[in-house]
Amino acid sequence: MTILVTGATGTVGHHVVQQLTKRGADVRALVRDPAKANLPVEAAVVQGDLLDVDALRSAFSGVSTLFLLNAVVPDEFTQALIALNVAREAGVERIVYLSVIHSDLYVNVPHFAGKFGVERMIEQMGLGATILRPAYFMNNDITVKDAVLGHGVYPMPIGDKGLAMIDARDIGEIAAIELLRREQAAGPLPLDRINLVGPDTLTGAAAAAIWSEVLGCPIAYGGDDTAQFEQGLRQFMPSWMAFDMRLMSERFLIEGMLPEAGDVARLTTLLGRPLRSYRDFVAEIAASA
Repeated sequence: MTILVTGATGTVGHHVVQQLTKRGADVRALVRDPAKANLPVEAAVVQGDLLDVDALRSAFSGVSTLFLLNAVVPDEFTQALIALNVAREAGVERIVYLSVIHSDLYVNVPHFAGKFGVERMIEQMGLGATILRPAYFMNNDITVKDAVLGHGVYPMPIGDKGLAMIDARDIGEIAAIELLRREQAAGPLPLDRINLVGPDTLTGAAAAAIWSEVLGCPIAYGGDDTAQFEQGLRQFMPSWMAFDMRLMSERFLIEGMLPEAGDVARLTTLLGRPLRSYRDFVAEIAASA
């Protein structure tokens, strides 16, 4: 049968498609513009989006398993609910949903609250799903490379509680493993939640120290000014999104993004290898600079 991947060209989605095709799965990728998809040739690419019900109905034809990932957009919650309802209409009973860690704690952060609402729908409608709850993507820090290399400052206001940063490549591989586990099961499996975390829980100062060690020069932590962070983001994203990111960063300072006992061990077992470290990630960025 076929696994449908939404968000297939994004930071995580393209890794999911690559990992599934690498494992010989029958993959269908839902994309807005097939000409720009740049996905493995083994994947069948279909055009559509999560608000186009007719395109979704067509995309779900013959699908047995769904990977649901939708971007941070104003109507993210609506998109997810439409996709899940169309999936249920099509008889899809095997789902992996990409949520976010601490969606139940970051209650005032729009894209966290939306994902928590989707989790509740999945649970209350009795859909067989794995809910993946990733912590901070270390890949986000590609965007701060110029500040680090050019100004000697690590500018992300992540505070001193700690974030269990995870590499998007690990997220994609874990998602593929879970999709295939559900796809290959004799019947629908019960609801499961998995926190996706990295091997280290890093503060702002600790992240800056890793950059310092890898680069061989002092890198300072830029501090916890979330208002300044919002203003910087507004230079290249809509104001609503910049404000959403500011609210998230404020929760970093209060709660952090901390793993639960056993999370790292569970993921290491799933992957059959250690999780990628932030130090290795920084080293890759430095080598490509």
